[in-house]
Amino acid sequence: MRLVIVSGLSGSGKSVALHTLEDIGFYCIDNLPLFLLEHLILGLRAGIDAVFAKTAIGVDARTCSDELRHVPALVETARDRGIRCDVLFLDAQTETLMKRFSETRRKHPLTGREHSLAEALRLERTLLEPISDCANMRIDTSLTNVHELRDAIRNRVAEGLSPKASILLQSFGFKYGVPHDVDFVFDLRSLPNPHWQPDLQHLTGRDRPVMDFLDASDAFQRMRRDLQGFFDHWIPRFETDGRSYLTIAIGCTGGQHRSVYMAESLRHHFETNGHQVIVRHRELS
Repeated sequence: MRLVIVSGLSGSGKSVALHTLEDIGFYCIDNLPLFLLEHLILGLRAGIDAVFAKTAIGVDARTCSDELRHVPALVETARDRGIRCDVLFLDAQTETLMKRFSETRRKHPLTGREHSLAEALRLERTLLEPISDCANMRIDTSLTNVHELRDAIRNRVAEGLSPKASILLQSFGFKYGVPHDVDFVFDLRSLPNPHWQPDLQHLTGRDRPVMDFLDASDAFQRMRRDLQGFFDHWIPRFETDGRSYLTIAIGCTGGQHRSVYMAESLRHHFETNGHQVIVRHRELS
């Protein structure tokens, strides 16, 4: 069981941290009232660990100050119950935070008639001291952008785990038009066409005789290797940039043989590398 309490100053990147953890499989709850946290901890040890195997709780200064003082004790309670509990605290220089609020025109949760922005930030630091003092992971985001913060979260909190993008593979026939709203389009019309084989013409790329015909083609095998190499190199770059979904269109003339088998072959490759994959054959549906 893994529990991460995420806290920090407003504007320091707490929402980014929670979204990043959610992307890599954490069940995230933002601003959970702390009196419920103890009940959650008890529930986790009462047999629902599978649902909350990795849980992240966002805690900020909106919580009652009396409750914030109890966070260190709750952390110890979780650890005593065998839960791996970490506290991540995000910080940034006051000047940086004030600039961020000015640029985004967001309102600090503690500002109002009684407190200016600078006063609200000072008050927030005081309120969050109990969490800051017990944090075993700290990240200063003063000089980091969103992408760098995501990388830091994955490396320090999630032990280097990176989110795997969900892949939609779609085969299609060029003579019926190129699909819209796709990220990549690849053209297989230069490869040997089973359509011109009388005994294969009525079959599809899902049928073994067509698969054997294409597997016997050096050109088809080279295209498959090249596509696999391309995706192995570039998809992690998209994942690092925060992309969760990618749509790949594979086309041949009629969308019946070559594109269908290539999509099925790539499905196996992606699944072997840990991706969730959906395959759609437009011309066969």
